[in-house]
Amino acid sequence: MATENVNQSGAGVAADSAKEDAANSHQSIGPDSAIEESKPADPTTANAAEAEGETGGDFSAMLENYEKESAASKQEGEIIRGVVVGISEQHVLIDIGYKSEGVVPREEFLDRDGNLTVKRGDEVDVLLKSLENQEGYAVLSRADAVRVQAWDKLRQAHQAQETITGRVIKRIKGGLEVDIDGVEAFLPGSQVDVRPVRNLEAFINQEIEVRVIKINRKRGNVVVSRKALLEEEFNRKKGETLGNIEEGFVLEGTVKSLTEYGAFIDLGGIDGLLHIIDMSWGRIQSPNELFKVGDHLQVKVLKFDRDKERISLGYKQLMPDPWQSVAERFPIGSKVHGKVVSLTDYGAFIEIEAGVEGLVHVSEMTWSKRLKHPSKLLSLGQDVEALVLDVDSHNRRVSLGIKQATPDPWDTLMARYQVGSRVSGKVRSLTEFGAFIEIEDGIDGLVHVSDISWTKRIKHPSDVLKKGQLVDAVITNIDLENRRLSLSIKDLEPNAWDRFFDTHKLGDVINGKVVRFANFGAFVEIEEGIEGLCHVSELSDARVEKPEDSVQVGQVMPFKILKLDPAQKKIGLSARAVGKDNDPEDVRSYHDSGSGMATLGDIANLLGTKADKEEE
Repeated sequence: MATENVNQSGAGVAADSAKEDAANSHQSIGPDSAIEESKPADPTTANAAEAEGETGGDFSAMLENYEKESAASKQEGEIIRGVVVGISEQHVLIDIGYKSEGVVPREEFLDRDGNLTVKRGDEVDVLLKSLENQEGYAVLSRADAVRVQAWDKLRQAHQAQETITGRVIKRIKGGLEVDIDGVEAFLPGSQVDVRPVRNLEAFINQEIEVRVIKINRKRGNVVVSRKALLEEEFNRKKGETLGNIEEGFVLEGTVKSLTEYGAFIDLGGIDGLLHIIDMSWGRIQSPNELFKVGDHLQVKVLKFDRDKERISLGYKQLMPDPWQSVAERFPIGSKVHGKVVSLTDYGAFIEIEAGVEGLVHVSEMTWSKRLKHPSKLLSLGQDVEALVLDVDSHNRRVSLGIKQATPDPWDTLMARYQVGSRVSGKVRSLTEFGAFIEIEDGIDGLVHVSDISWTKRIKHPSDVLKKGQLVDAVITNIDLENRRLSLSIKDLEPNAWDRFFDTHKLGDVINGKVVRFANFGAFVEIEEGIEGLCHVSELSDARVEKPEDSVQVGQVMPFKILKLDPAQKKIGLSARAVGKDNDPEDVRSYHDSGSGMATLGDIANLLGTKADKEEE
C-alpha cells in the first residue's frame, strides 16, 4: 500500500514535472493542444515531498486533502480571477488555482472585429460553471462573468446615480438599444437629448454616457437616459455662465441654431440671441450668409435680463462702425460706385461699402421727369455710379444722385437748339392748357392749346392730339433759368391770315359761306379758319333789320372785299356791292363808320356766346 502511495506520489510529481517541461519547451498539452505556460511550484507538493521523505508515504494523503479543500473553496456560479496560461484555436486555458485549469471558449475573448483581446499572463475574471468536465478541466465563462459584473455595475450605478458608458447597437421602436458590457439597455427617444432628435440613426455605433433610471434584474430590463446627464451639465454650465455675464462683456459662443431673424448662440448652458441686424454693419438677407451651425465666435453682450435670463448679443459691435468716418471718406460731390440692394416707391438704396448705404431718390435718378418707379430704371444687384449729394453721419444717411453723374441736358441745350428750330417728339401728357412734348431724354416742351392750330378753335388738346403720338413742332421760346421750352405746332405752316392778306386786295370778289349771325351782321367763312363780317347794311340794297331776313346759314354767295386790316385780322365784306362799281363816297362812309368790321374780340365773344348756348 505504501508502494502504491509512493507510486501515486511519484506519478503526481512526474505529471507536474511534465507540465513544467512542456511549458518551458513550448510543447502542447491539455484540451485542443493548448500551449501552456509554466506554473510556480506548488508549496503543498514540496511539503508533501518532504513529508514523504520524513513520514514515508503520507504525501498522497496530504495532496488529496489539499485538493479537497481547494475544491470546497470553489463554488459553481462564482466569479474567479485567473491567469491565462494557454490559447488554442478553440479555447483559452485559465489557471484558477484549482487542481486543474479551466477552459473558456475562444470566441468569448474576441472583439467586434474578431480580434483576440487577451494574451498569456493576463489576469481575467471568469465564472465557474462546472468544477470538472469529461476531460478533467473546469468549465469557465468569460461572457457570463462580464454579464454578472455588468449587472452589478448597473445596480451600483443606479443606486449611486453614477454615469456609465455604453455603445448604441441599433434603432428600435421608441428609441435606441445600448450595449453596456454585454447587457442590453433601452434608451427612449425622449431621453436621448434635451431637445427632440429627428435622426436617431446618427447615434448608432457611437459610445455615449448615460445614467440608469430604471433596472429590473429578474426581467432583464434596464432603462437609461442621456438627457439627464445633459441637463445636469447644462444647469452646471448655466450657473457658471450667469455668474460671469454683464452687459458689455465679450464672450465665446457656439452657433446653436439659425432662424430667419437671427442666430441662437450657446454661451455655455444658456443661449443668447444674435439678431440679424447686429450681425453686420452691411445689409444681409439671411443669417446663413455669415454663419452656420457649429461655428465658434466672439460676441458682445448688448442687453442682459438676469431675472428672465434673456441675453441680446452683438457681433458687428466688435468691429469699427463705418459711419464714424463716412463724411471723410465720401465727401459731398465725390463719385462713388455701389450695388443696388433695395428698391422702394420713392427711391433705391445703394451699398457703397459694407455697412454704408445711400439713398437715390426717384427724382435724382434721371433728368427726365417721367420716371414713375425706380424699378423702371434700376434692378437689384445692379452696379451703378452716383454722386454724393449730402452726408448726415449722425442720422446715418447718405443722399446720392445718379443723374448728376451724367451731363445735364439743359446745360447744353442752346448748343443743340435755338428759337425757330424745328424738332420732333412724342406727346407725353395732355392738360387743359396744352400738351407736353418730349424732344429728347430730360427735355420736354409745352405746346399751348392756342399754338396747335392757326384756324381751328380747339377746346382741349386731346381733340387733335393723343398721348404717345409723334409730332413736329417749332421752338418759340427757351427759358434756361426756369427750364422751360415753348413749342408751337401751328408755326410749322405759314399764318393763314398773312397768306390771305398777301393774296387779296380791296374790291376783290370772293365766294363765302354764311356760318352764323350776329345782331350787326353775318359771319362768312372765306377759307378754312378765315372769316369775314358782312354788316347787316351790306347784305341787301333793301333795308334789313335782321341778317336772317336776307340770307340763311350755310348759304354760299359772292362777296366784295370792302376792308382789309392785317394788324387786327379784320375783313369787311359786302353782298350788295357785288357787280357794282365802287362808290368812293360809300366806301369812305363805310370805313369811317366802321360798318361791316368786327374785331377779333367781337368774334371771340360771339363764338363764346354761341358755344355756351350749344352746351346748354
